[in-house]
Order: sequence, then structure tokens, then C-alpha cells
Amino acid sequence: MKIVLTSVLVDDQEKALKFYLDVLGFAPKDDIPMGGHRWLTMVSAGDLDGVQLLLEPDEHPAAKPFKAALVADGIPCASFGVDDVQAEYDRLSKQGVRFTQPPTALGPVTTAVFYDTCGNLIQIAQKH
Repeated sequence: MKIVLTSVLVDDQEKALKFYLDVLGFAPKDDIPMGGHRWLTMVSAGDLDGVQLLLEPDEHPAAKPFKAALVADGIPCASFGVDDVQAEYDRLSKQGVRFTQPPTALGPVTTAVFYDTCGNLIQIAQKH
């Protein structure tokens, strides 16, 4: 068994697409119309057949309160691995990304947390 798809609940798929593509650097995988929304997935640019990230509309009644509670408690909804957290922090900060936690060493990892502009906190993490 392996992970092939995971999702991030977003308040606007088009805005999410631009952020995850243009700012974070993910690559588009699937973009399939589905009524008022889309099956919109991204993959890591260096792994086009890897795990897909679904930019899923937060339309379910429980989604927005769940997201708000996570943000209020400072809990990221997802964690993405990077080679150098400080370099990513610097790159993303220059693009206007708002961080809630700067690079912080936590034993075997260094993490940072930012807003994804779509209602979520996202963590980036570097293993040492």
C-alpha cells in the first residue's frame, strides 16, 4: 500500500492553483471539470508521477470550521519536505508569503509555517 493522493481544502481553486503553481513551484497534473468545481491535482515538479495533491473545494459544511480551528491553534494541515528550510523561507518571503513561524530547529528537523492564501497553514520541513 502506498499514498497516491492527499488533499488540501481550499476556499478558491483558481487562487490555490496560482499559489501552488507559481509561488510554491508544484506542477499541474489533472484539471478535470466537475460541475461547479474541478478535480485539480498538483505534483512535485521533480516527481511528475509521484503523490498527487488535490486542491479540494472546502464546500462541505464541516470544512471551514475545521480549517479555522486548525489555523486558530497554529496547526498546519500539510507538511512538505524541502532540502533547505532557510532557503525556502527566504525565497517565499521575497514573494510575499506570510509566515507564522520562521525556520525553527526541532531536534532532527527544521520547520517553518506559512499561510497558503486559501485558508490553510502549511509547514515546510527539512530533515537533518
